[in-house]
Amino acid sequence: MEGMITRKKKIVVIGGGFAGLNFVKHVDLKQYDVTLIDRNNFHCFPPLFYQVASAGLDPASICFPLRRELRKLHSPGLAFNMGEVKRIDVAGKAVYTKEECVGYDILIIAAGTTNNFFNMPQLEKSVYTLKSTSEALRCRNDILDILEKAALEKNHEVQKRMLNFVVIGGGPTGVEIAGAIGEMKRYVLPREYPSIPQDNMSITILEGSDKLLGAMSDQASRQALRDLDSLMVKVRLGTLMKEYDGSTVKLATGENMPARMVIWTAGVTGVPFQIDGTDISPVGRGNRFEVDGYCRVKGLEDVYALGDIALMTADPAWPKGHPQLAQVAIQQGRMVAKNLNAAVNAERDGDTVRLAAFRYKDKGSMATIGRNRAVVDMKRFHLSGFSAWLAWMFVHLISLLGMRNKLTVLINWIWAYFNYSTSLRLLIHPCRYPLRRRWMDD
Repeated sequence: MEGMITRKKKIVVIGGGFAGLNFVKHVDLKQYDVTLIDRNNFHCFPPLFYQVASAGLDPASICFPLRRELRKLHSPGLAFNMGEVKRIDVAGKAVYTKEECVGYDILIIAAGTTNNFFNMPQLEKSVYTLKSTSEALRCRNDILDILEKAALEKNHEVQKRMLNFVVIGGGPTGVEIAGAIGEMKRYVLPREYPSIPQDNMSITILEGSDKLLGAMSDQASRQALRDLDSLMVKVRLGTLMKEYDGSTVKLATGENMPARMVIWTAGVTGVPFQIDGTDISPVGRGNRFEVDGYCRVKGLEDVYALGDIALMTADPAWPKGHPQLAQVAIQQGRMVAKNLNAAVNAERDGDTVRLAAFRYKDKGSMATIGRNRAVVDMKRFHLSGFSAWLAWMFVHLISLLGMRNKLTVLINWIWAYFNYSTSLRLLIHPCRYPLRRRWMDD
């Protein structure tokens, strides 16, 4: 009937990372009401967590308030709710946080991944991880705490045991955090901790496969090995950790390694959800939602999964699923938004819906090992050394949200490059009192 007001469909987006935020920015907010739910009130930039952990950057420099970013879209139908979704009722079309129940017509799951301890759940309480801003901050504080306490230790054997750092996993994050700690050993220790001999500090990477940066080229792997060696970082390939008791790493070979701090970067798994209202299990390998070529979760109606939590085998170029990289998340977020815009326009005009299947455009991969040390793999060429380092800096700078963050990070990098120092090595422990629980804690 002419003049009838059609109710806008409601989209709920779980996760304000690369996939979720890019979806929100590109979906037609005149056609849909959108609610974004995230456990934090900010968007963060995970590729630079290691720089927060090594006191190279302040956490505020790589995080951006979600409410401020969404305000730029000027839509009254767009809302942000802070909360952690644990349960999804696909029959009742609702998601549940501790505080509320939110109904939806279309659900976008873009919650990303969490740490995978490979059937060793006890490690969660004893190792350091780098999957969130708070985890990176905890890592930074304890690295500085160890250095301060070691500087007071007069017994060199005890001091050596205090300064054994072990990184589990030789992927980009593992290589980057090990390189950053290696730079602290090479440049910071002699200047700021003269009571600690360099040889008393040990950094070791344990990698289960036979190469570093397994997803990158052999040339990049060899260059990373050389760069880590120049930073006095030991690399042990083909080495698996069996357990860690808080002071000693036990290897699969039976060998024991002393380790004051173990940083776990060995693997990820999809954020878990309780799925009600269906007998179908939509979760596949790596706890990722199995999706078709349009990012629709198989077996579930009006549910999409994007980014690291999605497992798509329909792309002919990636039959085992796409790499869990920011570019995949960004491209999927934009593609699904475009398809939903096309669907609502076709429904309004009575036309046939034409959807675009996802085809990942691989823009390459990169990793940095320290100042003037990086590797970049592109389709037709490979970079290493200073040129790769500049390319790495440029890509990461333009990917940050907010001009202030871009300028702050750039100034920090320039200052650290010429001064070999940073003003961020501040050890600030949280106040113990008043005792209280966080509002989202169980």
